[in-house]
Amino acid sequence: MDRFVFNTAKSIRFGTGTFDELAELVGAQVGDRIMLVTDPGMMATGMVERALKQFRDGGITVELFKDVEADPPEHVVLGAVAAARSAGVEGIVGLGGGSSLDVAKLVALLAPGTETLADVYGVGKARGPRLPLILVPTTAGTGSEVTPISIVTTGASEKMGVVSPVLLPDVALLDPALTYGLPPHITAATGIDAMVHAIEAFASASPNNNPLSRMLATQALTLMGRSLLKAVHDGKDVEARSDMLLGSMLAGQAFANSPVAAVHALAYPLGGHFHIPHGLSNALVLPHVLRFNIVTTPGPYATLAPFVFPELSAFEGQERAAAFCEKLADLSRACGLPQNLRAMEIPRDILPKLASDAMNQTRLLVNNPRPLSEADALSIYRAAF
Repeated sequence: MDRFVFNTAKSIRFGTGTFDELAELVGAQVGDRIMLVTDPGMMATGMVERALKQFRDGGITVELFKDVEADPPEHVVLGAVAAARSAGVEGIVGLGGGSSLDVAKLVALLAPGTETLADVYGVGKARGPRLPLILVPTTAGTGSEVTPISIVTTGASEKMGVVSPVLLPDVALLDPALTYGLPPHITAATGIDAMVHAIEAFASASPNNNPLSRMLATQALTLMGRSLLKAVHDGKDVEARSDMLLGSMLAGQAFANSPVAAVHALAYPLGGHFHIPHGLSNALVLPHVLRFNIVTTPGPYATLAPFVFPELSAFEGQERAAAFCEKLADLSRACGLPQNLRAMEIPRDILPKLASDAMNQTRLLVNNPRPLSEADALSIYRAAF
């Protein structure tokens, strides 16, 4: 067996009602002066006020940073870091979707002042130390609560990653009840995003693709395969919401250690140029990237197929892998997601620019099971158009 490294959050708390234990957890593990990092959408849900009341009742002073944007640009990260330093906080709590959690990680890393954002872009550049960090996801998609990754928009459209085990939180607190209010289209897009994490982790060409990640990926896909449509069509289905949140976390643990590949590399330019939500960007290119990959590497996808779609066990090899691609496309359609780039009003003449930008995602492309050129990327975008 090849050598590998597997890192994850120090502690994971999962279960309905765990959100009500947040202040107690903060008091015991962080301190009495914290920053809560969130976004304007979360402010409208009442969850932030629930957290603030807990903190007030527990004698915890809170610096609230509520200005996180989707695909957070550098100025948002730097603004939050400046506010944390000015307030002299002892630790960070992130509450929300992937963008809020990503910003919270970077605030915890950069607030001590030993590193700058420009210094830590890339893999393994961030060294720490960081402030204590607790992450509370409110969507079942990114898995950011258990990943050592933060994605930042640099310039007008480019995205860069900070990747380091230092970003893994001290506690990931997952309460399925926080996801009950997610509208169907967000449930669908974030759910497909989580499934992409598991699929790409399992098939990754990374030298660190490992048995633990593959095991977590198959369990994640089993949970999400049986529950995504239920969660989309009945947001109050407690079992489906729990399956999706746990599945998302397991997929996050998987790809945190066996990194994702071309689906994400081609999705990032869509978000950067057109501000398409990340999960939807993944969904738009997923079947087309997989159809490209199975030409030379059908094995991982044939293995995964029955975990998501048990009926595909009747097929074998290349036929099963091809059927997997089509069933994933059908699932996206059944979830009510847009099915092509035209539906997102993306002009055809920008496809070469998207392909060129995708090639900058070398951190991801090296993990694709089939080598992918700029011409291949353009062909995939054309197929998705």
